[in-house]
Amino acid sequence: MKTLVIIPTYNEKDNIERIVPQVLEKHTSIDVLIVDDGSPDGTGEIADLMSEENSRVFVIHRKNKSGLGTAYVAGFKYAIQKKYDYVFEMDADFSHDPKYIPGFLDAIKEADLVIGSRYISGVNVINWPMSRLLLSYYANVYSRIVTGLPVKDATGGFKCFRREVLEAIDLDRVKSNGYSFQIEMSFRAWRKGFRIKEIPIVFEDRRLGQSKMSKKIVKEAIWMVWRLRLMSLLGKL
Repeated sequence: MKTLVIIPTYNEKDNIERIVPQVLEKHTSIDVLIVDDGSPDGTGEIADLMSEENSRVFVIHRKNKSGLGTAYVAGFKYAIQKKYDYVFEMDADFSHDPKYIPGFLDAIKEADLVIGSRYISGVNVINWPMSRLLLSYYANVYSRIVTGLPVKDATGGFKCFRREVLEAIDLDRVKSNGYSFQIEMSFRAWRKGFRIKEIPIVFEDRRLGQSKMSKKIVKEAIWMVWRLRLMSLLGKL
């Protein structure tokens, strides 16, 4: 089964050279697609060198910093075109540990979407300030209440999709571009009847580079869940 791990990057030169080899070593069926948003720190150039040296590494270059959601959509379309069976979302900064990849590949055998959950067995987050942890935890409670999505960690970004899920979702209609993108993708998969499974992971905040979290991302998530609920009620998903 062909597997693609999509890693969006913006100024991740300190991480990308270290994380890609750790992903590739988990299984010979795994390829990596780096989607770089014109990183001024040279991440894109490093990605190109890695691709030249390893036939299992691919790169998409985008001219501007266009957001997490559109980066993943570009990666999803690539995965569909190349007929990958399983498609991962994964951060470049080691907050998503490659050691969990075999667990995802085992769980996806009986699911259509597997989510690496920080909250399925207690709270498993390391090195976050309490304010960030509370924001994340209650954002998930809020999204469950508003949308009805039966997922403990709807904002989690460590995921594995079957290609059929991505083919069933009209990717051009996915409007979220921050962390609410994770809620929207899971919600759309759930409303289409796909099987979702959460597996426990430990999330460790990045040690190198800068977080992409902003007030704009939080505001988008607040109104996006209501938009998803309305679209679902109107049958427009």
